[in-house]
Amino acid sequence: MRHRVAGRQLSRTSAHRRAMRRNLVQSLIEHETVSTTIEKAKEVKPFVDKLITLAKKGKLQHRRRAISLLGNRRIVAYEDGEPVAKGTVVGKLFSELGPRYLDRPGGYTRIVRLSLRRLGDNGELVLLQLLGRDEPVKKERKTSAKKRSRTKKSRAAGEVRKPAKAEAAAREQPAEPAEETQEQPRAETAATEGPEVETGEQEKES
Repeated sequence: MRHRVAGRQLSRTSAHRRAMRRNLVQSLIEHETVSTTIEKAKEVKPFVDKLITLAKKGKLQHRRRAISLLGNRRIVAYEDGEPVAKGTVVGKLFSELGPRYLDRPGGYTRIVRLSLRRLGDNGELVLLQLLGRDEPVKKERKTSAKKRSRTKKSRAAGEVRKPAKAEAAAREQPAEPAEETQEQPRAETAATEGPEVETGEQEKES
């Protein structure tokens, strides 16, 4: 049982899956767009992003790591019916694709769904493409519905707390004049008692 095993099996052995992934990624780097099924595209996409991240670093150890993961197939073009060597896959990866995505923090590929279906098994076909140099970087991310509801609830709670604090402050303010009114009669009684005592002492002296 394959419980909690990451990755797609794709009805292949591990060696067959590894070879298929390398061939598909090499073709993608060479042509910058390939047509495949949706399951294969989703399985290959993270591997392509990892290789381009290595290419952005561009040092010798990163080039060796990319060769060990991908291989280094030659790129051959036919001109006038004769094969002409155009370099290697890893050479294009580090010389063209790495500098192209220096300012992009990930997300180097896209999956475009097609309306066509593969003959035989009716598999869903897609285009796996590398993004162009002029593709804009999306900086703003849409918040999910849960985050929006949380922010609305927090704002509503803040608005409820503010009137409660204002009411508490309003209740505390009238208490101060009441104390002052209580102190004023005491001062008046002390002022009235003072002269009476003085008059009593004057009568005794006389």
